[in-house]
Amino acid sequence: MTVRPPSYKAVVDEYAAAIRSGALPAGTRLPTHRMLARDRRIALATATRVYAELAAAGLVVGERGRGTFVRVRSGYDGIEPSRALPVPRVADLSFNQPLAPDQGDLLRQALRALASSGDAEALLRQHPPGGHRHDRATVATYLLDRGIDTAPENVLLTSGAQQALDCVLRTLTRPGDVLAVDALSYPGIKLLAAAHRLDLAPVPVTAAGPDLDTLDRLCRTRPVRAVYTMPTVHNPLGWVLDRAQRERLAGLAADHDFLLIEDGTYAFLEAAPPPPLQALAPEHTCYVAGLSKNVAPGLRFGFAVLPDRLLRAATTSLRTAAWGAPGLVTALATGWLADGTVACLEQQRRTDAAARQAVARTALAGLTTTGHPASYVLWLTLEPHQRPDHAAAALAAEGILISTADAFATTPHHPNALRLALATPPLADLHPALTRLRTTLDAIAP
Repeated sequence: MTVRPPSYKAVVDEYAAAIRSGALPAGTRLPTHRMLARDRRIALATATRVYAELAAAGLVVGERGRGTFVRVRSGYDGIEPSRALPVPRVADLSFNQPLAPDQGDLLRQALRALASSGDAEALLRQHPPGGHRHDRATVATYLLDRGIDTAPENVLLTSGAQQALDCVLRTLTRPGDVLAVDALSYPGIKLLAAAHRLDLAPVPVTAAGPDLDTLDRLCRTRPVRAVYTMPTVHNPLGWVLDRAQRERLAGLAADHDFLLIEDGTYAFLEAAPPPPLQALAPEHTCYVAGLSKNVAPGLRFGFAVLPDRLLRAATTSLRTAAWGAPGLVTALATGWLADGTVACLEQQRRTDAAARQAVARTALAGLTTTGHPASYVLWLTLEPHQRPDHAAAALAAEGILISTADAFATTPHHPNALRLALATPPLADLHPALTRLRTTLDAIAP
C-alpha cells in the first residue's frame, strides 16, 4: 500500500498545533527546509511555503544563517507590538515621540493667535484637495532650505507623511507592480505595499547605503515601477548617501524609467546633506515628508512634492482617500513654518538627538551598533544566542519596549537585531534605561 505524503496545509496545521500547545516550545530550532522536505516527502518549494505560512501567522521566525525557530509569542515584537507592559513602564524605546519642554506653551500661543485672527471661521471651511495655494507656497518656501526649489502647485498637503506616501503609491502603482525597497526599511512602507498589493523587491544594504549594483541588475530583470528610498538619515540604519550615490540612483531612475519615492522624514537631522534626489531628478522623484519628528508626532501634517505629469492624478487620489490636511492643522503648521518656529525646533532636535546618540554609544559601548551621529535611531546587532523575539519579551518584563528587526526587514530572513528609538524617554532617564537594557540582554543565556 502506498502512503500518500501529507499535504502542505496538513504540515502547516500540525506544526501550528504543536507550537500553540507548547509541544514545540519557544526557541525550538525547526528542521531545515531540505530536511523538512525530505522527512515529509514534499517538494523543497512546498517546505518553504510551510515555513512562510507559519511565519505569517507569527508562530516562527527565520534568521539568515541560523535557521527557523519557534517564536516567543509575547506580543512585544513584530510590526505592531503590544504597548501594554506586564510591569510599570521604564522606557519606550520602540517609537520616537520627540517633544521640547516648552512646546505646550508654543501651542497655547499659536491657538490664541488663530482664535483672534480676522477670519477664524475660515479654519472650519473645507480646503481644496492638497491645500490652498498660499499654504502650499509656505511649504515650498520652507523646502528651499532642504535644497528643493519647487512651485507651490507641485506641493500637495496631507495629514502626515504616511498619507503622503499612500497618495504617491495610489498615483504611481497598480496591484502587482514591483516596488524596490531597502532590505531594511521603514515599516510603514511594508503596510502600504500590502494594502496596495505591491510586489516588494528587497535591495541588499551595505554600511554606506543600498547596493546600487544589485538594484541595476534587478531593474534589468524585472519591471520595477518605483523605488522607495531614504537617502538622508535612513530609518533604521542612519546612513546619508553621498552625492555620487545620489547621482547614480537618479541615473538609474532615468535609465530604467522608474519613479523615486524619496522619504525625507528624518532629513532635518543632517545639517548639511548633499542635494536631495528631488533636486537631481525632479521629473523622476516624488518627495514626501512631514512635521511629526521635527515638530510634534501629534501634528499630523505632511506634504508631497510631485512632477507636473503626476499632479492631476495625485490630487484625485488625495480627494478619494481623505482629501488632505484639516484647515486648523494646516494653519497651525504653516504659521510655525512661516515664523521660524519649525526651524528653531529643528535645531533643538539636532542638538538633542546628538546628545542622545552620545549617551547611547556610551551606555552600549562594546556592543555592535549602527547609527547616524545626530539621529534618534540606533540599530543594535545582537549576539547569536540573543534572538530578537526573546529579547523583546525579556525587556518587556523589565518595563522596556523596543522594536525588533523583523518590523523593518523586507526579506524572508530577518537580521538578529533590535532598533532603539531614543527620542521618547527624558534625556536624564535614557542612560539608566539603556543600562538596564544591556543588563537584561546580558542575562539571556547562550
